[in-house]
Amino acid sequence: MELSDALNIATDQDRGRELELVHPYTGEPTGMKLWMAGPDSDTARRAALALSDELADMADDQGRVTAEQREKARLNALAKHVLRWEVSEDGKPVPLNQKNVLTLLKVQWVQEQADAFAGDRRNFAPEAA
Repeated sequence: MELSDALNIATDQDRGRELELVHPYTGEPTGMKLWMAGPDSDTARRAALALSDELADMADDQGRVTAEQREKARLNALAKHVLRWEVSEDGKPVPLNQKNVLTLLKVQWVQEQADAFAGDRRNFAPEAA
């Protein structure tokens, strides 16, 4: 591997990869698809920095952050990894925005699948690898 190869990994991961959510009971595809940025992407780096800033802003005068505040900040960071999606309601596409992504990520099984996918570099390997 050369320097350019290492740098290209981050660029490639910013293009995202498709995650089709699966039903939590049956494992069948749901039809809901998220394109997630990879863990080495610039998107992930910016999300991590924003997470740190958000936690610092949430801290009280003694530097404490509640578990609820930490969870909110973590979900905000995870939501920033979603680059695009195919999600519908009543047969109509749901607009991609932070609020809508957070609404979906508050569903525990969705959150678990998105978090596991976004953190696994194997999901972002180039097609030829």
